[in-house]
Amino acid sequence: MLVIEGLQVEVGGRMLLKRIDLEIKPGETHILFGPNGSGKTSLLMAIMGFPNYMVRGGHIYFMGREITGLPIHERARLGLGMSFQRPPTMHGLKTRQIVELCARGKVDAASLARRINMEHLLEREVNAGLSGGEIKRSELLQLMAQDPDLLLFDEPESGVDLENIALVGKTVAWMLQKDVEPAQGEPPPLRESRRQRTKMGLIITHTGHILNYLEADRGHVLFDGQLCCLGNPREILGCIGRFGYEECLRCLTATG
Repeated sequence: MLVIEGLQVEVGGRMLLKRIDLEIKPGETHILFGPNGSGKTSLLMAIMGFPNYMVRGGHIYFMGREITGLPIHERARLGLGMSFQRPPTMHGLKTRQIVELCARGKVDAASLARRINMEHLLEREVNAGLSGGEIKRSELLQLMAQDPDLLLFDEPESGVDLENIALVGKTVAWMLQKDVEPAQGEPPPLRESRRQRTKMGLIITHTGHILNYLEADRGHVLFDGQLCCLGNPREILGCIGRFGYEECLRCLTATG
């Protein structure tokens, strides 16, 4: 499981995360809401271990081991993986090559690419000249190849048109072992059985569209660097739509 205790994170001289307590158990998927600049991406980056996101207090535990001071590559080897909202372009490196590196010989790149309609882009440089939807699918393809135990998604719906949102949503659900049935013409799932869910997910969303394709266990609101709400993600999304994030601020003030 993932356990975060009293996490405080500084970025560029600013304390963006003030005190975060969070627990995600095996098989659970959590949704993270919050206005722009509230620290959502910073939380995912700190969990993943990016050095610019400096931990000034608290602890991060994964599968019973403290990983607070571990570098990114060691966390990835332990089973943490992340899909970025704005990933970089990598000239000189083909998509097929990075997928093969992520898969470490366990899965064929072409078989994974077929599931997410990426076969024709495998020989392209990573994210070079791709549309927003293609970049998002490339991110998911790399994460599928890595097959981590904890999957971190930074706004998987952003920059994706209506034609591709269903494919992205179903792929995210499948990666989180949500028993998604393949559509007509899609290849069967790579795993034979999904009865016992073990994958953990933390998904940032602004629109909530991802909830049309998967059931999540918990919802959180990150406001001003603090988690101020916990509950049913659909109910939280509805409350935000009706009252805005200021209601969350009043809740934080009342309980703080």
